[in-house]
Amino acid sequence: MPFILECLDRPGSLEIRAANRPAHLAHIDTVADRVIAAGPILSDDGATPVGSLLILDFADRAEVEAFAAADPYARAGLFASTSIRPWRKVFPRD
Repeated sequence: MPFILECLDRPGSLEIRAANRPAHLAHIDTVADRVIAAGPILSDDGATPVGSLLILDFADRAEVEAFAAADPYARAGLFASTSIRPWRKVFPRD
């Protein structure tokens, strides 16, 4: 089942994001076959990351929670909040 994983950064945490980005990307790469989409959420300037959004095809919410907790960004304390929601793809149609 697809889930949205939305993680918003703590203010003033760009250094944490930069320092942990390679490990974060490697973590996502471990489930690349189950990633529907992933990338940073940007501020209004269109360039500064302020969070992360992933759409993942996992068996259940518990699996998403475990994946999110193991993310190097989360372990480094980057996120102010994290939300997980079930998601259904409508467009584009397959």
